[in-house]
Amino acid sequence: QVQLAESGGGLVQAGGSLRLSCAASGRTFSSYTMGWFRQAPGKEREFVAGISYSGGRTYYADFVKGRFTISRDNIAKTVVLQMNSLKPEDTAVYYCAADRLGRTLDDQREYDYWGQGTQVTVSS
Repeated sequence: QVQLAESGGGLVQAGGSLRLSCAASGRTFSSYTMGWFRQAPGKEREFVAGISYSGGRTYYADFVKGRFTISRDNIAKTVVLQMNSLKPEDTAVYYCAADRLGRTLDDQREYDYWGQGTQVTVSS
């Protein structure tokens, strides 16, 4: 069992930056693929970024490429989403998730564990 806790959300002006962090419990964190997803009001949850268990592979949704960076620290058991050049359309609740079998980077149906989410609001 893995527990995930996101932090770092908040209110920022367009063009600004935020750094989301996800702290994980459990001894097998280093074997999990990790991902960030988001859900805006009235919309379905969508993939944002994913990172393989070693950190050697990353994958991004087209709408964040060049602006967001995902990274992980397997010793500290954390995953970070650095978000730059934020836009009002990035406003959403951001969720951290873990895929214990490493089946996917972007398919949320394959993720087994989810955090509670952290709100990101970008004002224009």
